[in-house]
Amino acid sequence: MTLDELQPGNECNIKKLSARDKLGQRLMDMGIYPGLNLKVVRNAPLEDPLEVEVDGYFISLRHDEARFIEVERNGDR
Repeated sequence: MTLDELQPGNECNIKKLSARDKLGQRLMDMGIYPGLNLKVVRNAPLEDPLEVEVDGYFISLRHDEARFIEVERNGDR
């Protein structure tokens, strides 16, 4: 499952970043990396952005960026 598939209120753990090169580095620079827990705050189905909360910070991502973030929804283990 990828981050862009989650609904607002869902919490998840990042399993893998599929992005490489500049996008992968940009995500890590924003504090998004494997092993991190985050919460989806807002996910507009047809429009950007997708907003997540990470350690009390809010980060906005485009859906095409969120598709490269593989997650496991908390409680699905």
